[in-house]
Amino acid sequence: MTWSEAEYVEYLQSERRAYAWVMQRYGNRTPENAWAEALDWYPYEPADAPFRGLVFHDESWHWAMLAIHGDRYTVDHPELAAPPAEYRALG
Repeated sequence: MTWSEAEYVEYLQSERRAYAWVMQRYGNRTPENAWAEALDWYPYEPADAPFRGLVFHDESWHWAMLAIHGDRYTVDHPELAAPPAEYRALG
């Protein structure tokens, strides 16, 4: 995917916010811990990094659910297979 630096940073911040929201809401993390986990999962990658932004191939909902419930979250918690409207509204 080709994006400008500004577009990359904006998308990175958006995914971090959404990941942290899920970790607070469904993972019972404090805001501080949720944000720290989001920063760990979504580190800034320089423009020349190979595979920059590969983590974006799945949305933050999926990555957070994996962290909270594991690989079988869609089987063990089918109600969490798709994010709720509240998550989608984070935009």
